[in-house]
Amino acid sequence: MMSEAAIVQRSPEAEAGHAHAAPTSFWALTLGSIGVVYGDIGTSPLYALKESLAAATGHGSAPLTRGMVLGVVSLILWALIIIVTLKYVVLVLRADNDGEGGTLSLVTLAQRALGPRTGFAIVLGMIGASLFYGDAIITPAISVLSALEGLKLVTPAFEPYVVPISLFILIALFAAQRFGTAKVATFFGPITTLWFLVMGVGGLLHVFDDPAILAAISPTYGIGFLLNHGTAGLFALGAVFLAVTGAEALYADMGHFGRSPIRTAWIGLVLPALALNYLGQGAMLLAEPEKLENPFFLLYPAWALLPMVLLATVATIIASQAVITGAFSISHQAMQLGVLPRFRVLRTSETEKGQIYIPMINWLLLFAVILLVVLFKTSSALAAAYGIAVTGDMVITSCLLFVVASRFWRWSPLAAGLVIAPFLLIELVFLSANALKIPQGGWVPLLLGVGLFVLMRTWRKGSRLLAELTHKDRPPLDAFIRTAEGSSCPRVPGTAIFLTGNAMDVPAALLHNMKHNKVLHATNVILTIVVEEVPRIAGERATVEKLSDAFSRVTLRFGFMESPNVPKALREAGFDVDAVSFFLSRRALVASAHSGLPLWQDYIFIPLARSASDVSDHFCIPEDRAVEVGSRIVI
Repeated sequence: MMSEAAIVQRSPEAEAGHAHAAPTSFWALTLGSIGVVYGDIGTSPLYALKESLAAATGHGSAPLTRGMVLGVVSLILWALIIIVTLKYVVLVLRADNDGEGGTLSLVTLAQRALGPRTGFAIVLGMIGASLFYGDAIITPAISVLSALEGLKLVTPAFEPYVVPISLFILIALFAAQRFGTAKVATFFGPITTLWFLVMGVGGLLHVFDDPAILAAISPTYGIGFLLNHGTAGLFALGAVFLAVTGAEALYADMGHFGRSPIRTAWIGLVLPALALNYLGQGAMLLAEPEKLENPFFLLYPAWALLPMVLLATVATIIASQAVITGAFSISHQAMQLGVLPRFRVLRTSETEKGQIYIPMINWLLLFAVILLVVLFKTSSALAAAYGIAVTGDMVITSCLLFVVASRFWRWSPLAAGLVIAPFLLIELVFLSANALKIPQGGWVPLLLGVGLFVLMRTWRKGSRLLAELTHKDRPPLDAFIRTAEGSSCPRVPGTAIFLTGNAMDVPAALLHNMKHNKVLHATNVILTIVVEEVPRIAGERATVEKLSDAFSRVTLRFGFMESPNVPKALREAGFDVDAVSFFLSRRALVASAHSGLPLWQDYIFIPLARSASDVSDHFCIPEDRAVEVGSRIVI
């Protein structure tokens, strides 16, 4: 069953504010960003250099050479500088949508810039969101596995238990999501700060194993490595990209911490710690190539191995938590923008608007993560599947950023192209390198992304068709009001509120109420919920228009980052919510080969529609105040 009370999306020209919480100190925000924003990229040293050099040597078929080590370390350092620092920290963080970031926020900016021609931006946004889910599934699996694989260095007896312990930790992590992350997040910043400090110190202590590693700071070593190693160099380049996975989080979490704290954390701690660690791993391998088995953990003395494994496990749990939270956030935005059904959304904090839990998304993610761990079993095997989704997402961001820069920021197309084209070119090279890993596991995020894109595309197309079928042949609202007020239908006391997605049309529940119940309430309110393409609405959100003595029209505006609490908004607008009745129309959908959707899409759209959350729950309408009226629609 699906409700007609759809949410309307639009691109308003009028300004809408962003309601901020009480100000938090700059350094507190900076510390928080270290834990949440950089959790993912901060665990990359566990496997990035190891997998890159393994690819360069053909996984042991060729000896590890000094040129390989210097070249790969150089490529990693310059990927951090160009992709993360220049593109995301310097440029992309400028593209804020009233303080919010993320792929779908960038889509809304592109939509405003393109005006009515929004199909291009929406399609890119759906592709980007689909690829993000691939990252959200692989990150917990590869991060936790890579941390626990350090147990094998403590004693080989732990090897059979790596996968079972990983599964236990992951199941516990996802099961704990329903309790919220507000309390745990308090410790994210300090723990992750300790993690970066320990990584930096560990690397610094080994840089002097072979100071020649400092030559890797020159990009010529990376370029020379690619030119001299052919296909092996491309495979290694695909693994090098593992060092920058998580860069999208800088933009996605901008609304939580702000641009300046994120930039300060990166320049002041995260980048130096990562650079020192990679340089230290590289210097150690120059001196002792046999340590390629696990260069990260072998940076530390034997007595520190077990504490480092425990700290790494906590760090990977934090990284996983950050990406899970990101999946909830992007799902919420996708629902508000109409590219996903309205799944049930639970607030886990009374004070933090961003703290949400979506049960459907949570359990689907857990199922997929468990499947990956069971199928791939090791972080090295999963590394083949990692990267292609992230590179694809970054390419989407660059394309959307060009639209925003040239249309929204009013840059000339030439200037926008000169700035963004180099990033796009580098990302396309990384994407091509990662494409070589498709047979070894790269097909996983691609298959997932294609499936999710089809779901989103089908939902958007089906929702539009359903709206057309629902409102077809209905009389104009003005004509209906004149007919209703001139009819002999008895008037019953009280206020009836009819939800509809089209403020200019007659709600189906209102038509059925008059047709079958033969009554008209003394006061009738036609209510439309509009989701603006801004994160939050400041000031008045209700617009009340008197249509006649018995009819009025109310429009409630919400930002796409807000939960539409209809009773609260109506109460603020002066309505006595405890004395009204909400009339909701329900639609039973029937598949047909002769409808506007192909039959195969019917069998996707209808289950999606049935899985959508209850309208009363979504709009926070009290169950004892809701009346539902049903109808059948062939789609």
